[in-house]
This record gives sequence, C-alpha cells and structure tokens, in this order.
Amino acid sequence: MTASPFAAEDRPRSHHGEYKVPGGKLVVVDFDVVDGVLADVSLSGDFFLEPDEALPAINRALTGLPESTTAAELSVAVTASLPPGAVLFGFSADAVAVTVRRALANATSWTDHHWNIIAPTVLPTHINVALDEVLTEEVGAGRRNPTLRFWDWEEPSVVIGSFQSFRNELDPDGVARHGITVVRRISGGGAMFMEAGNCITYSLYLPQTLVDGISFADSYTFLDAWVMAALEKIGVTAFYVPLNDIATDQGKIGGAAQKRLANGGMLHHVTMSYDIDADKMVEVLRIGKEKLSDKGTRSAKKRVDPLRRQTGLARTEIIAAMMEVFTERYAATPSELTAAELTAARDRVTTKFGAEDWLHRVP
Repeated sequence: MTASPFAAEDRPRSHHGEYKVPGGKLVVVDFDVVDGVLADVSLSGDFFLEPDEALPAINRALTGLPESTTAAELSVAVTASLPPGAVLFGFSADAVAVTVRRALANATSWTDHHWNIIAPTVLPTHINVALDEVLTEEVGAGRRNPTLRFWDWEEPSVVIGSFQSFRNELDPDGVARHGITVVRRISGGGAMFMEAGNCITYSLYLPQTLVDGISFADSYTFLDAWVMAALEKIGVTAFYVPLNDIATDQGKIGGAAQKRLANGGMLHHVTMSYDIDADKMVEVLRIGKEKLSDKGTRSAKKRVDPLRRQTGLARTEIIAAMMEVFTERYAATPSELTAAELTAARDRVTTKFGAEDWLHRVP
C-alpha cells in the first residue's frame, strides 16, 4: 500500500469553515467527520489567544463531538476546555461554534445565498407591515431568495412594536389631530413615527441559518454591517448601542427589531430618521421619563439626530448609497414584489394587521 503523501496534520480536511467576527478577527476550522463525530479538529485564524496551550485544548474539546452538536453545546465545550485565565481577543467560544456549524453546512454565510433587493415602492403602511410577515414566510419556505426591501409610504403613521401597549405609547389627541395611521408590527421594540420622506426604513428577509450560533444581541450588528459601511461611505460613522439602537457621536439615528418564524425565516428591519418633525413626534407618542432615564438626555427631541442634518444629502441619495453597498458586498440582484405576494399582504391586512383585535392586543 502506498503511503499518503500528506502527513496527518497536512491532510486536506473534508470540512472547512470560516467566520469573520463583526468588529473582530477571522476564525477558521478544518476537520473530518468519522462515524458521525468530529475528527482531527484544527482551529486557526488571525485572532489572539493566551496561553498557547489553549489552542490544542480547544481542538481536543471539539474532537469527538457528534456532528449534530448544537451551536450552544459547541460553545459550552470550548469554554470548558479553556485553562484558567485564558484570554480570547478578537473572537469567542460562540464564534468558534458558528465556524464549526458553517463547516458542517448547518450555518450559512452571506455568500451562500443569492440575494435580491427591492427598491422603494410607495405602499400603505398596513401593506408594508403585512409584507414583512408574508415575505419572511416566503423566504423561510424557500419560495423567495433572501431579500432586502426598502419601504416607502405617504400617510403619516406610527408603527408600534408587537408587545407595546396601545394606550401607553400613543397620545389619542395627537393621533387624531395629525391624522396618524396606527399599525402594530410582528417584531418587538419601540414605536416608529413615520411621515412621507421623514425616515429610511428597510427590511431584511433571511434564513435563520445565516445567524446560526450568533447570539441574539450580536445578530443585530452582524446583519447591519453593510449599512454601517454605507453610512461611512457618505461620511457618517455609526455604531450600535445595545441592544438595538443605531447612533453616531451626535445622537441616535435609528433602531432595529427582529422576528424569527417557526418555518426558519427571519425578519430584521431598521428605521433611521432622515428629517423627522420632532415637535409632532412628541405630540403623537407618549415618551415617558423612564424611557429617557438611561439615555443621558432630558428631551425626547434631542434623542434623534436626523441623517439629513448630518449628511446634507437627499433621502434618495442615502438610499442609493445603501443599495449600492449591499449590491457590491453580496452580489444582490434587483427584484420586485410579485402579484401573489401583494395579494397575500392585502389578505393579511384584512385578517390581521387592519383588525382591531390585533392593533389592541396589548391594550
């Protein structure tokens, strides 16, 4: 029998995974799967790890685990293997777990998918909210590619979070006086005050495999890395304030929310202020002292610093920059809402999003 030209440690592995930690380092893992378990695991990357013996300890901890091991279980195994005082810089046990899951094709990366992008289309706010549920279901079911969609609308609206109290969040006099349409969305988080042209809202519809092994908190920054790059391109340095606020050193510019469905689809959407009427906003929304208590400001109006003032650009130019960066990063191709999707959204407005029992499900 002819000996293998490769030493054991040099032999090509049957599974290879890579994961770039948002704001951190690249994590790489190579291994075989033998009789359903991980074999000859080799972790590498441009991260920092002390002491040196922590690296082989991690490899030993992963070797022998069943290929069905969950991300959480992989993370626990890595953490348990670390010697006292070990320091992981630029990565984490969770990052190792994501990398292993990717190598097993249980987790996916952006480039594993064909992305579509839908340009802003003026639609009633009820339809926009209903489309978020419909398109998330479609992606989860595999009937639509993962998609980025930009909203557009005309009527002044407030979109409240799934778990917010209607009466606690809204001032009925302000709602009536300004002719506000109030809609409840499927994701959590806070209320969105929306007038035509006053903010930028987009929704990502994606398979949950893209965030497999990534913590709930880290998934926000992971899914919005592209938009941070787009803002940087137009001169705005933005960052996440945990859990879901997007800010610059001049103030908050937006917020994000998510919803994960049972069929594997996931919704991640963001609203950023462009040219908000702060006086009207505080007449419509009840923004209490408790909500502002940890924000370091005395006025709700000071919490929001619109992109128009920070950039001097038209709203359409900012959206165009976002679409350009997303397209360049993920090779996204243009798409449109189908007749079937729009029909499904209209039906969903009738049965759910336009119904009083949904709107007032939290009184």
